[in-house]
Amino acid sequence: MRRTGWCAFLLCCGAVPVAAQQTTTTGRVMRIAGTDTLPVVRALVVLHRIGRAQQGPVDTTLTDTRGQFRFRYATDTTAVFLISAGFAGIEYFSTALQGTAATPDSGLILFVADTSAAAPVQVASRHIVISKPDKSGLRPALEIVVLQNGGTTTRVAGDSAHPVWRARLPTGAVGAQAGNGDYSPEALLFRGDSVLLFAPVAPGDKQLIYTYSLPANPGRVRVPMLDSVAVLNLLLEEQEVPVRGAGLTRAGPQTIENRTFEQWNGPAPAGAVLEIGFGGGLSRWLLPALVSLVALVLAFVTIRTLRRRRSAQPEIPVLDQLAHLDARFAGKQADTPAEEWTRYQEERAALKARLAADLVSRDRHP
Repeated sequence: MRRTGWCAFLLCCGAVPVAAQQTTTTGRVMRIAGTDTLPVVRALVVLHRIGRAQQGPVDTTLTDTRGQFRFRYATDTTAVFLISAGFAGIEYFSTALQGTAATPDSGLILFVADTSAAAPVQVASRHIVISKPDKSGLRPALEIVVLQNGGTTTRVAGDSAHPVWRARLPTGAVGAQAGNGDYSPEALLFRGDSVLLFAPVAPGDKQLIYTYSLPANPGRVRVPMLDSVAVLNLLLEEQEVPVRGAGLTRAGPQTIENRTFEQWNGPAPAGAVLEIGFGGGLSRWLLPALVSLVALVLAFVTIRTLRRRRSAQPEIPVLDQLAHLDARFAGKQADTPAEEWTRYQEERAALKARLAADLVSRDRHP
């Protein structure tokens, strides 16, 4: 099933209409059946017009026994025309018709398929583009995901509670919304950290587009891979941002609309986690370094303070020391060993000398 962004495009532009001319579109509705295709008989085919002034069905018809249909309508340069056909409850859309009065569309084939809730859907590619912070302080981000149904049946959800496909958004992502891919915005839902697709995936490739924002300083951003991705492509507008995980390797700079992005790509297995270290390598060691530095400064200040306190403690006066010494040994000569008594006499003489010197100093400096 294919939806396009033609409506939004036409609403934003102002093409000048020209005189209407008649053109014809012919084609067939074919059902994929294994390695073969079969015509769909009496399938309801609708011609749609998407323009600024008018949108909606223009004409309807039923296919014949060969699955063929034919429309004749007035061309309009301010509008886009599409063909759709319903089959097994699913509406299948063509690409935009290119026919004019001189070169009508012919031989258009619109493929339809049976449905299955077990048809495998793979992620052919996932492109993540993250810009540098804007004036609002957020990092705009865009993702383009290409889903691939390589089988012959259209993948549908088993019930309304289980999406056909889902993926995880980067940690910290806010304001997620659907863009103009192959599905209408209503087909994509965003719940918490997940993006969910509730729409059939027909055989072939289908494109999803969605946007979101990341904080200016999100730190380490993690993107878990729920499914294997054949090609995971990461584009970062900022240089020297560390990227690891998911098997990505640096592929060099890429210039998009005069803006340079650093590119990382590679296949990503299911369960892998892509990590983007916004803030660079500096932020990873700066905080621990600052903590260590603060700890060293505090230790230095503590040691200096203790030393000052010790040096500021008042010294016991000499006279008190002499009195304490005499109190220990006075009248105890007979009971004191000769060597200890001699040390007592020497220490006492030294204290008396210091006391005399202090007294002389005080007399000179009253």
